[in-house]
Amino acid sequence: MALSKDLAGPAADTALTALPGVPSYWAEAKAELMRRDRIMNKLIPQFGDMHLRGHPDPFTTLARSIVGQQVTVKAAELAWTKLRELCPKMTPAQVIKAGAGPLAACGLSKRKTEYILDLADHFKARRVHADLWSQMDDEAVIAELVRIRGITRWTAEMFLIFNLLRPNVLPLDDPGLIQGISQNYFSGEPVSRSDAREVAANWEPWRTVATWYLWRSLDPNPL
Repeated sequence: MALSKDLAGPAADTALTALPGVPSYWAEAKAELMRRDRIMNKLIPQFGDMHLRGHPDPFTTLARSIVGQQVTVKAAELAWTKLRELCPKMTPAQVIKAGAGPLAACGLSKRKTEYILDLADHFKARRVHADLWSQMDDEAVIAELVRIRGITRWTAEMFLIFNLLRPNVLPLDDPGLIQGISQNYFSGEPVSRSDAREVAANWEPWRTVATWYLWRSLDPNPL
């Protein structure tokens, strides 16, 4: 997946799986992208029936994204494993009860510890509307998420992709997307955000799916 700066994946938060659980739009999106885009027409068949797999719990998805910020996948996985041992249910109440000291002992920085506790507090106090996110449009979900400490627009976009399975997300701050466009569309030449938008205009309304296949072109076998 993308070699991104804020998440313990996408590499850690996606998987190549068989058809069960495939997003409802996946087959239609594949067909449309292959029809419209010669690069996608070559790329998509390389992965057969593989597809994006989402993660259903909002709090866990966001907590994992915070753990993965600014560190390698290996370091993030180690910290996440320790955090799950400390908080096996991974509920907001359990995280708050654990407290800052034990959370930091999992390998989290002081700032990430604060972010995780703030996230847990937002969920426990119902200052976020997780039960309504599935009914809200993408920008409304992003606007709510970025008010939480430690959640950037990029992290919110990853949440849209991996938790809500939104079909048309274009995470322009993701290095893997930019690298994938560079390698597949520009022969490895540098790519600007404007270049990326121009290429992605042909993917509407399936930009999530095209992004996922570009991630796959860089890392066919994510963790």
